[in-house]
Amino acid sequence: MLALPASTTALVLIDLQQGITSMPALAPRSGAEVAAVGTRLAARFRTAGAPVVLVNVAFAADFGDALKQPVDKVAHPRGELPANFSTLVEGLAHASDILVTKHQWGAFYGTDLDVQLRRRNVKTVVLAGIATNFGVESTARQAYEHGYEVVIAENATTSVSDAMHAFAVNNILPLLARVVQADDIDLKQ
Repeated sequence: MLALPASTTALVLIDLQQGITSMPALAPRSGAEVAAVGTRLAARFRTAGAPVVLVNVAFAADFGDALKQPVDKVAHPRGELPANFSTLVEGLAHASDILVTKHQWGAFYGTDLDVQLRRRNVKTVVLAGIATNFGVESTARQAYEHGYEVVIAENATTSVSDAMHAFAVNNILPLLARVVQADDIDLKQ
């Protein structure tokens, strides 16, 4: 068990939205499995009085707010996205949650995430979501660089392949965070 103080810990769920959780080629878990674990984890955080941050990725209709890096194919959406692409999965959001919209992989740059966390005296962020080695890893790097203690709820993450997920979990994330299972997180009052 990893005991964390509820008063200074926040849960940050990355891209648990319809357009991403419905992707057919996710591994080692489906988007529905990750969303289910994330939803249960969020309920535990709310019960403990700890902040829950729901991050989605969205773009303007003309993609004017999307990154324009020639090597970054993920940040260059092609064509029109489905109307519900950025809508959070059913049953995830509650009125008390903090909602953050990003326009790139990481959730800190260009958003008010850091302000939202600091004003609530958050020192530790628990991260989960999709994709392990894109949005979750980028946000973990940024959180680490902002001075937050970082925890990854590994069984509440997935990627576009087993290999990409495993590489991030086994090689990158342990350099930035404590990697645990969602059920091993114990919020203390």
